[in-house]
Amino acid sequence: MSAFFAAHRGLLEAAVQAARTRGYWSAYPEAPSGKIYGETAKADGEAAFKALIGQPFPLDQQAATRVGRETSPYGFDLAISYPSAPVASLVAAAEAAGAAWARAGVEDRVGVALEILARLNRESFLIANMVQHTSGQAFMMAFQAGGPHAQDRGLEAVAYAYDEMAKIPGAVTWTKPAGKVNLVLDKQFRIVPRGIALVIGCATFPTWNSYPGLFASLVTGNPVIVKPHPGAILPLAETVRVARAVLAEAGFPADVVQLAADEADVPITKDLVLHPAVKIIDFTGSPAFGAWVRAHAEGKQVYTEEAGVNSIVIDATDDFRGMTGNIAFSLSLYTGQMCTAPQNIFVPRDGIETPDGHKSFEAVADGIKIAVDRLLGDPERAAAVLGAVQSEATLARVDAAAAKGRVIRAAERIALPGYDGARAVTPLILAADAADTADYTVECFGPVAYVIATDSTADSLARAAGTAREKGAITASLYATDPAVIDAAADAFAAAGVALSVNLTGQVFVNQSAAFSDYHVSGANPAGNASLTDTAFVAGRFRVATVRRQSAA
Repeated sequence: MSAFFAAHRGLLEAAVQAARTRGYWSAYPEAPSGKIYGETAKADGEAAFKALIGQPFPLDQQAATRVGRETSPYGFDLAISYPSAPVASLVAAAEAAGAAWARAGVEDRVGVALEILARLNRESFLIANMVQHTSGQAFMMAFQAGGPHAQDRGLEAVAYAYDEMAKIPGAVTWTKPAGKVNLVLDKQFRIVPRGIALVIGCATFPTWNSYPGLFASLVTGNPVIVKPHPGAILPLAETVRVARAVLAEAGFPADVVQLAADEADVPITKDLVLHPAVKIIDFTGSPAFGAWVRAHAEGKQVYTEEAGVNSIVIDATDDFRGMTGNIAFSLSLYTGQMCTAPQNIFVPRDGIETPDGHKSFEAVADGIKIAVDRLLGDPERAAAVLGAVQSEATLARVDAAAAKGRVIRAAERIALPGYDGARAVTPLILAADAADTADYTVECFGPVAYVIATDSTADSLARAAGTAREKGAITASLYATDPAVIDAAADAFAAAGVALSVNLTGQVFVNQSAAFSDYHVSGANPAGNASLTDTAFVAGRFRVATVRRQSAA
């Protein structure tokens, strides 16, 4: 048993149990507290981040040149450069390093992965600054989602992979009665990795979306090439740096994990996808490029999270202010740049029933607007909720969307305290009719929401679930007081492969997805073909080879 495995065995066993029971459990504290991470951890993390700005990133990896043009959404250039090598060189290094990694025992590989996660957790404040200034997330979200929550998702993948591999015995004696003489064979079962794994990161959640595939492939014996989005290289560069250090300490080649950095105008992702030695691909990003990956990855194991059109169906509520407040937060959190954020809000054109009496369609739409105004009325709170917009393309998308419906609440460019050059905008809320399908049935990534008038709640459910089946969806939300309506919605969204939340009015939001409990993406509609995390997410990353020998007994 390796020293790293022995040190983290208790954590692994708890993670395996948590994955089986699906209740609340977290390995890594989400509170950015000095009592947990050290009294100077926050200041140390910020100082370490600032020391990287304008410098070559300290990654000991082959490099033919250096690349990097990241710009913080908060208004300044990072000016950090990263080593870059030709795809053929990265692949050759991965193949050479992968031979020793494939021969390692399961416990050795799992121990390395757990130690990587432990060290990343200790760096959570540094990683928070890295995620904030590449993705645009506000600091608290960057700390939680980019740090402990991402680490939990990585650990969840390790636990599932370990549990699946543990089902395979290392060796058995096979005895078959055959008359007077038994047939006896000694059998060994070897876990065989698929080959080089490619992890293609996204700009908005560079660690949270990348860690599951990275760690699932790593512990199943596959060398990993990490390809970050060119606008969010830094958090994954640090992840790779830590991983390489742990691998070397454990006696393995550091090239088991490599960074493949590039720039937007000289991309290398397609070359990596097409390389015949790449056998596993984890992709998070747009449906257009996801479709290209799936079309050109014949013979490879592909796991995708792409995009979808998430919906809220409102039938009735027993807490109108709680409902509108919850929806307002879901629309505003990280400026709507979450794959789980709602876009379409379906409301019967005749209105809904509430404890305050009947509310017309207009009153419901206005209630949501007022709740957003209330939430974002304080500049400090608005900054903490909205963060910054990762891409200029998202701002352009918001501007274009304003012409696609009647404006209920206009998007407003706002200042973020302390960041004069930040890209920040409040949500755009539009009114639409159910007949206007060309507008609302296409994902408009970013802070754009449609309040859609339908003929009835049954019509709302049919449209929301139908859009999910055709275009994909990751989340759905329902507000209803009639159990029959709730049951109908549960059936409709389950058939569409969408996770449903019912009557959220407090501090739990449809955007949130909890490791060890929530299955993130179902794999059952076009929003993605894989789920974080289930057995299917890990089992295809390895195969089993058998060696049979005539028994000497």
